[in-house]
Amino acid sequence: MGKRRKKIYGSLEDFAFILPSLTGVSVIVFFPFADVVKRSFTNITGETFVGLYNYKTVFGNEAFHLAIGNTLKFILVCVPLLLVGSLLLANIVYFGTAEYYRNFCLLPMAVPVVSLVFVWKMLFHRNGLINSCFGMETDWLNSSYAFWVLVTTFLWKNMGYYVVLWLAGLEAIPKSLYEAANVDGAGVCSTFWHITLPGLKPMFSATLILAITGSLKSYRECYLLAGEYPDKSIYMIQHLFHNWFRDMSVEKMSASAVVIVGVFVVIVYPFRKKAFL
Repeated sequence: MGKRRKKIYGSLEDFAFILPSLTGVSVIVFFPFADVVKRSFTNITGETFVGLYNYKTVFGNEAFHLAIGNTLKFILVCVPLLLVGSLLLANIVYFGTAEYYRNFCLLPMAVPVVSLVFVWKMLFHRNGLINSCFGMETDWLNSSYAFWVLVTTFLWKNMGYYVVLWLAGLEAIPKSLYEAANVDGAGVCSTFWHITLPGLKPMFSATLILAITGSLKSYRECYLLAGEYPDKSIYMIQHLFHNWFRDMSVEKMSASAVVIVGVFVVIVYPFRKKAFL
């Protein structure tokens, strides 16, 4: 009986510690999202239940298809390039051939987004430096090239941060393993495949989740580069929500938000445990 009472008191103490944070998250996140879920099944005033009508409207909307397609394409292109590129660069830095990069790898993150976009506009504008230097007339920001300009911007700004994350993972791998592999005559590729990659598994889940969420937050760059109505290749979910918010289409925003959050949870859920080990 005493052990049971002690266990109950211990649980109450633990709950008391997380109660302030839980209250804040509930007020700021959980309760508002519950209201969003409710509104996804009602009309614009939130008074009449309409069932799945809002979801049917959203799934039949061409702008929604375009925004979802571009956003998924952006994630599928940027996340692998970011993770693989930063991992290779982290290995180069860690094993000493580019040690100097460690000193300024986070510099792009310190550059304000407005300043960064101003530089990219100077480069990729129709009358910008690239066209002037090479005698070209390509409209980079108002054509399908705009997607790759945005990808380049995202990678340049975020690469250094993920290099630091990988370096933290590399530091956790015992150096004795590399020494033993060296004694056994293992090559660079064999050491990377059998020691480095297995040792970075816990870090991989965390970096993957951060990369996906980071790619979903690239709207500032996109908006500042191409404005409210960009080329179709970079018309993202954020543009869609911006336009629906301006039109006060609350029911569409609610239904699409529930769908997007559901898809995101399905993608991230398998990595939840490994990411927080």
